[in-house]
Amino acid sequence: MIKQYTLWVLLLTFMSSTFAQVGGEHIYEFLNLSSSARITGLGGHVIAVQDDNDVVLGYNNPAALNPSMHQALAFNYNFYLADVNTGYFSYGHYLKKWDVSLSGSAKFINYGEFQAANIFGDKEGTFKANETAIILGASKRLYEKLTVGVNGMLISSRFADYSSIGINSDVGLIYADTSKQFNIALVAKNLGRQLTKYHTESEFLPFDLQVGISKRLKHLPFRWSIIYHDLQRWNITYDDPNNVENSFFIIDGQSEDSRSEIFIDNLARHLVINGEFIFGKRENFRIRMGYNHQRKKELKVSQLRTAAGFSFGMGLKFKRFGIEFGHGFYHVSGGTNHLSISSNLSSFKNGI
Repeated sequence: MIKQYTLWVLLLTFMSSTFAQVGGEHIYEFLNLSSSARITGLGGHVIAVQDDNDVVLGYNNPAALNPSMHQALAFNYNFYLADVNTGYFSYGHYLKKWDVSLSGSAKFINYGEFQAANIFGDKEGTFKANETAIILGASKRLYEKLTVGVNGMLISSRFADYSSIGINSDVGLIYADTSKQFNIALVAKNLGRQLTKYHTESEFLPFDLQVGISKRLKHLPFRWSIIYHDLQRWNITYDDPNNVENSFFIIDGQSEDSRSEIFIDNLARHLVINGEFIFGKRENFRIRMGYNHQRKKELKVSQLRTAAGFSFGMGLKFKRFGIEFGHGFYHVSGGTNHLSISSNLSSFKNGI
């Protein structure tokens, strides 16, 4: 059975990577935005963590859904850049009879209100732009240490008079060694297509194949993770035509050192590194940080040191509620602030 699942994932991966495009030509990019304060604080990617009751983890990797997320609720709101706002709501449920963990979620982004004008610059009122995704997720443990999960999405997008509807799915695997507190994960994200077009041409979703590992230390309340994204494409370095000195495609005349630097820089752009300190007997207080090298390089300002690419956050769990905050540094001009509130309906029923 595991061979069948593996072949399926590889086939979908090949098909998606064959038709993948780069350079801002994807649609529904809001799907890649962080869905919770915790994920924001950890650099935007968390795929190999499964031993928590955080139901939002199922968005980044559906295989992360597990029975501890039964009746878990999460409300997340992200004060994004340029007055753009995003939100994510999720609920988890465990079906004991079939040993299947489920989740139902909704994600949205509101780009705000814009001034409409004709080709002569005459104002003609205003228009709005927004996108929404409805997500259903499911996971099942195939073997003692291996779990498979799938997310299915229905996407709606509208920009003024232009609209599009699409379907999408994510497929994930997690191998979890609980005795060593070590996890390995593989996720194929955004395996979808448009059902209706904005205009006349079909466009592609931002496919991403990710692999990640996480390890919780034995003698220190700390868990680290490393995620390698865009596994299907090696070169993700942006070739800036205005920056001749550092252009990726200018090879003639470069020293071996500069070629090595380009190789290392491109490799690092695939990586997101994060860590989380977990304090308390009930693990109710957490401090976290992350680093995203691709974000750092793409949003840096020449000859000026910035914190772009770094992120931090903290979480505090009370008796029945959890409150979390995450901040991501994007640019010298600003970053994102993410707030999350979580709870579990079973805690009210049991009086915990």
